[in-house]
Amino acid sequence: MSAAPTAASASALPAGITDPDYKPLPGRLGNLTVIQQHALDKFKKELAAEEYYVESDPRMSDATCLRFLRARKFDVPKAKEMWIANEKWRKEFGVDEIVKNFEFPELPIVDKYYPQYYHKSDKDGRPIYVERLGQLDLKALYAATTQERQLKRLVLEYEKFLSERLPACSVAAGHPVETSCTILDLQNVSLSNFYSVKDYVMKASSIGQDRYPECMGKFYIINAPFMFSTVWALIKPWLDPVTVAKIDILGSGYKPKLLAQIDADNLPKEFGGTCSCPGGCSLSDAGPWNPAGGSKVVESASAGEVVSG
Repeated sequence: MSAAPTAASASALPAGITDPDYKPLPGRLGNLTVIQQHALDKFKKELAAEEYYVESDPRMSDATCLRFLRARKFDVPKAKEMWIANEKWRKEFGVDEIVKNFEFPELPIVDKYYPQYYHKSDKDGRPIYVERLGQLDLKALYAATTQERQLKRLVLEYEKFLSERLPACSVAAGHPVETSCTILDLQNVSLSNFYSVKDYVMKASSIGQDRYPECMGKFYIINAPFMFSTVWALIKPWLDPVTVAKIDILGSGYKPKLLAQIDADNLPKEFGGTCSCPGGCSLSDAGPWNPAGGSKVVESASAGEVVSG
């Protein structure tokens, strides 16, 4: 059974929808105004004329184009500027090469000192992304890897998020899933933790906001300490107001809020759920994109190994 398109939409729903209750949010396929549809058509036509858009490229789908348009409130010139800057950055950063060849064998060690991972999905079908800044041990982290490699890994995970995780989650949910549900755990974090990785966080935030726009659905900052207001004052200016509105800052009483959004069997035990993946949730890569859950875990690297860029 297919969901009916939104009555006032100037665009049809994408194919493959099996959820009869699916109603796309504004600015998505199946819920575009006439002005938004015209902006999409103009955006693609002008980019194609400048050789920055290829209709047959799966990376340049209408859904992707709409991410950039929404990020610039459907201002075509501004969205074009963002898109072109992104295409140039992809070449300079070597994104295609990273996708094809980059490997991160130090993951098991890095996971001990700065856990960052995807794990299952929330009640809306979004892949859950977890980052535990409070466990950061910078000295041990950079004995195992480098900031450059961390950023390459970040980009690889964004690419997999778009090409593997979202499509698998969309099939499982029966409707397009375009965003993530993020949990940022600040338990035991200190100002020194934050300042020690401030440069990485700034670069990572820039990549997320400028190169992979409109990927955030829900964002929970949990175990936020009293001093977090100082850190938040530093971070907030980097973020778009629309992004800021999606962020929920919680203290130690976060469990009811998380469980309202995430089924207990999809939420790791350490956050109040019941999931305990063999070998640890942070290394399982469990989710609709990897039903086996854990089959992709890399072999442990030697403790203390230094990996050059």
